[in-house]
Amino acid sequence: MSQHPSPTATVTVFASPTSWIESDAVAQCHQVAALDGMVHVAAMPDLHPGKGAPIGAAMTSTVLYPFLVGSDIGCGIAVFPVKLKRAVPEKLAARFPDLDRAVDPSWGMIKDDIPAGHVEGLGTVGRGNHFVELARVGTVLQPEHASRLGLDAGDLVLVVHSGSRGLGERILRAHTEVHGAGPAPDPDAYLAMHDEAVRWGSLNRRLLAARVAHALGAEATEPIVDQCHNLVEVRDGGYLHRKGAAPGDGRDVLIAGTRGTPSYLVAGHAGPDAGYSVAHGAGRKMSRADALRRGRAKHTVEELRRTPVGSLVVCGDRQLLFEEAPTAYKRIEQVIDDLVTHGLATPVATTVPLVTYKTAELGPTPRNRRGRGRT
Repeated sequence: MSQHPSPTATVTVFASPTSWIESDAVAQCHQVAALDGMVHVAAMPDLHPGKGAPIGAAMTSTVLYPFLVGSDIGCGIAVFPVKLKRAVPEKLAARFPDLDRAVDPSWGMIKDDIPAGHVEGLGTVGRGNHFVELARVGTVLQPEHASRLGLDAGDLVLVVHSGSRGLGERILRAHTEVHGAGPAPDPDAYLAMHDEAVRWGSLNRRLLAARVAHALGAEATEPIVDQCHNLVEVRDGGYLHRKGAAPGDGRDVLIAGTRGTPSYLVAGHAGPDAGYSVAHGAGRKMSRADALRRGRAKHTVEELRRTPVGSLVVCGDRQLLFEEAPTAYKRIEQVIDDLVTHGLATPVATTVPLVTYKTAELGPTPRNRRGRGRT
């Protein structure tokens, strides 16, 4: 852990000296720290540069800055137990529905009003680092805690990483068109819209899990973990902005690895120095452009469709396949070690991918197969 002096706010990076932390990302933390009203910036071990603000940070201020949360308000990761008789990746990959195609708002799984009345993109996963993954519980590190969550080694889960789709973008754009990167002139008005986007993101993760469960012949379930990592929280009279940082104050959080490595379910117990937060994933090591350039030189498409852990990646977008290659990310084990070393989290169990959906496969055969299930 390193403390960096700032003329206004304190900046703490929760990473070991051997962790890969880009200087540009630390510089962004200091730029944020210099904003009016900033009190503290806590950088997680998955810290990396973002558009205008760092990703993997919890930022406390007396002023609310919408750009620190970004456009994907409500983005998070949820974990859903699922029961299948047999889990053969090759067979199950072909049965994943087309999660780029929205569901009908009257679909039976939607029992409540749709937040903000936003039906566009309902039940879709989005692009970038979003995914829906069928995984198997691997190593159980805290049996009692895992048992309380109803998990045991070998159990199957659906891991869903998605956000508020176009809704959060619309909210941020409405602010930036008038105020740019400045603060919200009416924090309560922004928070009312923000809270709708957070609820929308959570509903959407449930819909995505239900669509996949149904297509695989399983029952839809409620999530045992669902934590948002792009949001602002009113806390201790100030505003705690999280951008790529999950609430870690007594919460269970799934910290995503890569397509070819395990993810870690952890019990968070982070305090104020860490912005009551933990990391949200492995964190990018390369920009998308670098990952595309280097990946094409090192890997074939076929190599990236089957991962080192034997799982399959459903992704018809070849560029996205390279951009999201496991080598584009930091080592998840190092991120977890840093959280443990700094007393921010306790690993409970790993989840090992079987099938990871990024975007629909191209060509008629996979689409015909997907058409069997209700979407």
